[in-house]
Amino acid sequence: MHETAWPRAVFELAQDVPSLDGPSCPPTSPTCTLAMVQSLLVRALVLQFWEHPHTAPLIRHGANLHGRYLLPHFLQADIADVAADLRAHGIEFETSWLDPFSEFRFPRFGTVVLGDMEVELRGAIEPWNTLGEQTTASGTARYVDSSVERLQVRVTGADRDRYVVTCNGFPLPLVPAGRADVQVAGVRYRAWQPPESLHPTLTVDAPLVFDVLDLETGLSRGGCTYHVSHPGGMFYAGPPVNAVVAQSRRNRRFESTGHTPGPVDLADVRAKMAIQATDVGAPGILDLRRARTVWGTAGGPRAHPNVGDR
Repeated sequence: MHETAWPRAVFELAQDVPSLDGPSCPPTSPTCTLAMVQSLLVRALVLQFWEHPHTAPLIRHGANLHGRYLLPHFLQADIADVAADLRAHGIEFETSWLDPFSEFRFPRFGTVVLGDMEVELRGAIEPWNTLGEQTTASGTARYVDSSVERLQVRVTGADRDRYVVTCNGFPLPLVPAGRADVQVAGVRYRAWQPPESLHPTLTVDAPLVFDVLDLETGLSRGGCTYHVSHPGGMFYAGPPVNAVVAQSRRNRRFESTGHTPGPVDLADVRAKMAIQATDVGAPGILDLRRARTVWGTAGGPRAHPNVGDR
């Protein structure tokens, strides 16, 4: 990006802002370009707050802070509002400059088209907890519970009164996403079962089977399946060498098949929806760990038939 493409005031601000130095890299490196955009965003925000201090009361987001704002859709909408606010104060900053960050941090797992409907799966942010100190053979260590992951489900073109999207048999709490025909929900799930974790006896939720249920016919219109690792058990000797190889590995974990065949018990689906409506947690987020344990004690089934113990 050439310097003339940016507001001159932002570059002048660099003299008064602490340096945002990173690892040395060639000027033509994509990493350097992304680092420049990050620095530009921070400096633009400092410039705006310097000239126009924020005096409005802060918003208490509550459960949404660890709920919807960890999903790519709402994060991108939030950063778009930030960029619009910068432009309103005379600082030209385009949201499209941050698209490479979104595609890298929230990769698309796959998309399935069912008639006029579309279901897309993307990665989302899941904070990992740091556990307490444990004694090991080499000393003392603190493990990180990396067994839980999160993804976003984006549904386009589905009638909210007729269709329900389920994951492993549990309905998704879809919320509006800015357009009448777009809905979004997040799914938290146990991807691995390491001994050093918060719930070491809780089994995994994978594979994740998604169904688009028709409440009028009681049948699944279709769906998809997501695996946390290669479905055939392939082991990769090393990390992907570039983004193309990484995306190909993700594509192998997504299948546009595997949905539930035959009639579905709609009474069971509505019972789960009723439990979900009164359950605690962030709106728009389905926690499969809680659904198959706590919901089970309330009268619902404990697990989906496709969930294996491994």
